[in-house]
Amino acid sequence: MSGRTRRAGLSAIAAAAALALIVAPTAHAAPKAEPVGPALATKLVKAVSADGINRHLIALQRLADRNNGTRAVGTPGYDASVEYVATKLRGAGFDVTTPEFTYPVQVTDAATTKVGAATYETLPMEESPQTPVGGITGPLRAVPEDATPGCEASDFAGQDFTGAIAVIRRGACTFDIKHRNAAAAGAIAVVVANNVDGKLSGVTLGQPGVIPTGGVSKADGTTLFGLAGQTATVDMRFHEDIKTARNVIAQTKTGRKDNVVMAGSHLDSVEAGPGINDNGSGSASLLETALQLGSKPKVGNAVRFAWWGAEELGLVGSTEYVRALTFEQQLDIALYLNFDMVASPNAAYFVYDGDDSDATGAGAGPYGSAQIEKAFVDYLTTAKSVQTEGTDFTGRSDYGEFINVGIPAGGLFTGAEGIKTPAQAAKWGGTAGVAYDKCYHQACDNLGNLDRVALDRNGDAIAWVTASYAISTEDVNGVPPRVQRAAVRAAVRAASAKGFKVAEHHSHGLTA
Repeated sequence: MSGRTRRAGLSAIAAAAALALIVAPTAHAAPKAEPVGPALATKLVKAVSADGINRHLIALQRLADRNNGTRAVGTPGYDASVEYVATKLRGAGFDVTTPEFTYPVQVTDAATTKVGAATYETLPMEESPQTPVGGITGPLRAVPEDATPGCEASDFAGQDFTGAIAVIRRGACTFDIKHRNAAAAGAIAVVVANNVDGKLSGVTLGQPGVIPTGGVSKADGTTLFGLAGQTATVDMRFHEDIKTARNVIAQTKTGRKDNVVMAGSHLDSVEAGPGINDNGSGSASLLETALQLGSKPKVGNAVRFAWWGAEELGLVGSTEYVRALTFEQQLDIALYLNFDMVASPNAAYFVYDGDDSDATGAGAGPYGSAQIEKAFVDYLTTAKSVQTEGTDFTGRSDYGEFINVGIPAGGLFTGAEGIKTPAQAAKWGGTAGVAYDKCYHQACDNLGNLDRVALDRNGDAIAWVTASYAISTEDVNGVPPRVQRAAVRAAVRAASAKGFKVAEHHSHGLTA
């Protein structure tokens, strides 16, 4: 994409920087450089294999199978996932912690839609407002079941939704978009009908909602569509309990501790299923990258890996982690890389739009985010011959709080419930008119719900970019690679020994 700078060769930068700090030249050569950037990145890419990532995915599937088919936070399946990741990392020599955080649990007190004498279970979504005791009453209005039901304001044209209860089929866009469109049309509540068999549970609006919104099963939804025009009463109430969960944090023992490269993925699934694409794919790719990088790599910057809990309940684990850091501790983090769903079965190749070149949604990330975007785009287009598209910082994943405090961020995403366009199918393969992940937040998000070509390509991209920034974050925040700092120090010492006057310089960024 246009408007982005390219990194110069590290050896040329090191030599130029050393000479620039000295008024008179010196004949002393800089110390021999160890392999940097591309060499380390190439080595890590070769080490991180699709087979290695897949082995972790098999483990996560089996942990879910042993624990009622889920790895949702607060379940034994999630706790077992934490222990699996932490044990692997400790075995590789990492400094590993599992810091606790608290999160609210929504406990349902009422969950019904009544039409006449019939009652239909309607589970309130996370972040939904509650109804008053006794519920709210209005006529049922059915939103047409087209390819994108409730996703456009025009879906609500031709009917009077004022004071009504909107019934909308799941799919094609977020629950939040559907319910906000309904509210804008005048609806007082929304009932979303599942598009696969079974209850619609363990899902979230993603941010505080504006009208009560709940989910019903596919069969009950079909019945409610047939009852459009009749009067219904929706009663959805709940209270919150506070529970405790853990993140997993691991950091290399080498590299600067005040210019840390951080990379994270959420480890929890939704209650409905094992979460192998969402987000076993990101978690397994990150774990294999950490294990192959090792706990003592020859890097300039420490690498901190994170596996977050309670992302599916509103980004809780990552948000609480960032908020617990002091300002100085936040400054120690050079950048954050996020990997959430990197192997969707009808995969797209999205890179977070750090520079807002798409001019869509939330705008650009903090300074440095554009450079992170470019690093991923350059690798995928050059090394993998894969065209990419930008995806907005919507706030739906764990980069959210990092961006909020000014830490540059970026990462990869292969799509969720959105629909692949014909142009995207022509570019990437797959099927147009079908969701990127047809099993998003469902029980069928299992080992069969993966595009392993996308998993392999994105695993390599994760390895490449992580290793590159472990060597140097200069294009993101101006902190040069260790080889350049060593050359500068050697040049300064040589100049001092010769009696040359050394130009004034700032010491920040020059320590090993």
